Amino acid sequence: MRELDGISSMAELRAEIDALDARLVAGLAARARLIDRAIALKPAEGLPARIDARVEDVVAKVRARAMAEGLEADLVETLWRQIIDWSIKREEAVLGKGEGA
Repeated sequence: MRELDGISSMAELRAEIDALDARLVAGLAARARLIDRAIALKPAEGLPARIDARVEDVVAKVRARAMAEGLEADLVETLWRQIIDWSIKREEAVLGKGEGA
């Protein structure tokens, strides 16, 4: 990402935002592929789709990262809980619903 002082027009700013949005979508697609790999690995380890302790660990890590970046942790938690819920539903579609470990 360019230094903000180097952006001198709204057109340049919008181009930077569009580029960042593309990277965010690519990151979410990469996360979805990792979830698909989890679907393949969890049965062999006897793991359910939802593991409550893991959910809370992921949320704690992203909240800490948000705070370190000066971003509102509550917003990040809300977004991540939606991403996590979507991911678990993706897993449950294949693995079925199991008890949260």
